[in-house]
Amino acid sequence: MTKLRSLLVLLVVLFSVSCNMSAKNEKNSDEATTAAKGEVVLLDKAEFLTKVFDYETNTTEWIYEGDKPCIIDFYADWCGPCKKVAPVLKELAKEYENDIIVYKVDVDKEKDLAMAFGIQSIPTLLFVPAKGTPMVSMGALSKDQFVQQINDFLLPQK
Repeated sequence: MTKLRSLLVLLVVLFSVSCNMSAKNEKNSDEATTAAKGEVVLLDKAEFLTKVFDYETNTTEWIYEGDKPCIIDFYADWCGPCKKVAPVLKELAKEYENDIIVYKVDVDKEKDLAMAFGIQSIPTLLFVPAKGTPMVSMGALSKDQFVQQINDFLLPQK
């Protein structure tokens, strides 16, 4: 499946999600500290809604809640390719600690979130620029491929 097609599927899913509940959580002040240390941040649905995108309230338009571009890794602990990607994402979180945030979402624990984004294969990676529409990539990427996406898509001006 091409990246453009994946993005379109993602957008259709986002737009079709209905508002079942209006869960509002305060922003976790820990996020800035953890991200500043260059660590990968594990997200649950409530944190996703406040730190990334509140798709329950905003069903027509992508509005990123963060102030830095991010990568979101939809993964599972039992997934071989996910295990290969994990150390690469950890390295990238440290290398780009001042520029991006790296998040992880466990699809086994966050089934509603995975379903809302139409996650059917893992790892699925969402590259979210500070402004604009995110890009979806499916499957394990090499470190060079991640760096290229970060430099070309998330931080094009650098």
